[in-house]
Amino acid sequence: MAKTNSRTLGRLRRQKRVRKKVLGTSSRPRLAVFRSNSHIYAQAIDDGDVVNSSVTLVSASSLDGSIRTETAEQNKSQIAESVGKLMAERCKEKGITEVVFDRNGFVYHGRVEALANGAREAGLKF
Repeated sequence: MAKTNSRTLGRLRRQKRVRKKVLGTSSRPRLAVFRSNSHIYAQAIDDGDVVNSSVTLVSASSLDGSIRTETAEQNKSQIAESVGKLMAERCKEKGITEVVFDRNGFVYHGRVEALANGAREAGLKF
């Protein structure tokens, strides 16, 4: 069984604390961000009224083909900003203009902040 370190446990504790207050609806979904060492992922999630009935409406990541081809020479923060812009474009296609930002226990700094700024630049309202 794999051991979890204190950094991971701290993030999970922060994630639970924030998730109690931040809920996404169909009109204003939750924009959840996950960042690994090499990639970043974003999802627009409708949490609904029933517990554990979350539905992903839109998603984008640094693994998408359009992002991978254009970001060969960019650093991770620039890639995260591109993912934010792609996420905003996909949300607009679905008719989503406002979201609730869920940083998922990560510090609002660096790649998480770059993704949020990219989404704002492309027209999403937080």
